[in-house]
Amino acid sequence: MTAASGFKRLGLAIAAGVAICVGAIVATSLAIPADSVRNAIKMEIQAVTGFDPVIRGEVTVSLLPWGMASFDDVTVGDQRTGEAAFAAERLTAHLRLLPLLFGRIEAADVSLVHPRILVAFEPDGRSNWSGLVDILARNFKPDASHAERLMSFSEIRIAGGTVVVRDDTHGIAETLTDVEMSLAWPSIAKSFAATGRFIWRGEPLDSSIGVNDLFAALVGERSGVKVRLNGTPFKLAFDGHMSRLPTFKLDGTLSAGTESLRRTLEWAGQTPLPGGGFGRFALKAQTAVGGGLVALSSVNVELDGNTAEGVLAFATSGRTAMQATLDAEDIDLTPYLSTVHLLRASEREWNRVPIVLDGLTTFDLDLRLSAARIMVANAKLGRTAISASLRNGHMAVTIGESQAFGGVLRGSIGLAKSDTGADVKSQLQFNDIDLENCLGELFGIRRLQGKGSLALAVEASGDSVLALTKTLGGSARLTARQGALTGFNIEELLKRLERRPLQGGGGFRTGRTPFEQLTVNLKFAEGTARIEDVHLDGAAVRLALAGSASIPARDLDLTGTASLVPASVTDSAPGFELPFVVQGSWDDPIMLPDTQILIQRSTAAAPLMDSLKDRRSLDAVRSAIDRLTAGPQAAQPPAAQAPATTAAPSAGESR
Repeated sequence: MTAASGFKRLGLAIAAGVAICVGAIVATSLAIPADSVRNAIKMEIQAVTGFDPVIRGEVTVSLLPWGMASFDDVTVGDQRTGEAAFAAERLTAHLRLLPLLFGRIEAADVSLVHPRILVAFEPDGRSNWSGLVDILARNFKPDASHAERLMSFSEIRIAGGTVVVRDDTHGIAETLTDVEMSLAWPSIAKSFAATGRFIWRGEPLDSSIGVNDLFAALVGERSGVKVRLNGTPFKLAFDGHMSRLPTFKLDGTLSAGTESLRRTLEWAGQTPLPGGGFGRFALKAQTAVGGGLVALSSVNVELDGNTAEGVLAFATSGRTAMQATLDAEDIDLTPYLSTVHLLRASEREWNRVPIVLDGLTTFDLDLRLSAARIMVANAKLGRTAISASLRNGHMAVTIGESQAFGGVLRGSIGLAKSDTGADVKSQLQFNDIDLENCLGELFGIRRLQGKGSLALAVEASGDSVLALTKTLGGSARLTARQGALTGFNIEELLKRLERRPLQGGGGFRTGRTPFEQLTVNLKFAEGTARIEDVHLDGAAVRLALAGSASIPARDLDLTGTASLVPASVTDSAPGFELPFVVQGSWDDPIMLPDTQILIQRSTAAAPLMDSLKDRRSLDAVRSAIDRLTAGPQAAQPPAAQAPATTAAPSAGESR
């Protein structure tokens, strides 16, 4: 027998086998009524879900060339609540070939077209699909007999579906639309996989869920799980284990990130914190979920380019709350204050834009943060330890210690939402700081040099920065040593005016005035700063100030006295002393000396002033001034003219 004849016989045998199989299928299809197929699939759906399916549309059964049963307008109702667990435009079941040859109806997979699936959780944590979980557990029991297996199919495909998740106890109501999913549990493996995509709150998300041991997961035992969600709002990956007994637990490695945390919070229905920032976000941590708490350890978190490590914890039951302890090298807080503008664009008026603090009321926070360096705009701080708490719209930031402006900063800042808009309280203590750097960065005052201390305790309320300035109250105390006032040379000005009182004070806004000690005490009430004590003591100059300043109007109304210090302690002659006033806006105040004092000290003007003390001299000067300023007089009428005189004019009048 040749090889060709051998292949020919093998081909004939294969063809005969195929013909026999086809004939068997045809014979079986003729022997099995369509109603039997429909009833078998319907009974399997009822056995698996525990719900009685209602078929309102057309039923199509086709056994050639592949077994298939299709049901239109299918509803599976929950008899306990009267709600539909799911409703589909079409349910299609593909039949297994081998059981079909022996006259058994078994579905290989089920497809749902445009289904609407409801998952409703009860107060005890069970759902309307808990019966399905029990059936799956029975099917996947390792020693389950064929009689115990109520489910023949191992895959469900969803096309164009809608999934509604509802938990009235916790106030959860979410809807997933355009669901395209495949749920598979291969009969030859213990695993489960669900892959696909859906639209959640208007954003498409690709998803995949994998369970290593489906039976262990169904009965609540520990099983490996992998979750992937990828979309515009966020990216999330979890690799770990889960269990449900005795309570739900989840532990593993969590990675999450988004290009804009602010947009993600808005997408999730949360109100972000006021201000700017909250852009790019990334998180990686060991995660443990259980007992209503999400605990993250070995945390590496990045937000707006700031990176920190530590631990985080979230409360998942009741009001949303977060606790965190983080440590960082460098932190830039500038993005979070970028939208906070104290002044308007002109920088001469306080900002009138309403203050919005809605984001402070959505969650609670306890944060402890330490950093090697912190930057706020142009201000740079060294090693800093702070804590922040947020409770029911009240935020409190406590600065344990901060290496700031060459010294140490301690204190607290409070911010709360109120009926008037916002309540602000602050108590800050700056010790041994560089005054020019500190006052320049915080208040825009760059005319004071030296080392010193600043204590500030203020509070205000209002719906804008301008409104806050109108209610500002509290106190401020500044002490400085071995420094100088820049932009003013008071010693040179006083010496010049001492020599030539009427020469003027041109050029006094240059140079510097050194001092050995400076003390400033202010009291704030209803937006007015009143000077209780301002003294500057230097080797050559002493200065004292009194008066007040309007904070809303940003103007000054001050009086002061500047005096030269005698050259030596044995010099009994008093130093030159000059009262002055300071008035006008903060940005460009007018400083005027007491002109009467200057005139009195002038050798040329003093005799004139003395002569004015005489009544007749004063009347003569006043008459001369009146004639110079009155202008030409109108001609009097003839009747009022004096009679002509014949007296000859004197020699002085003749010309």
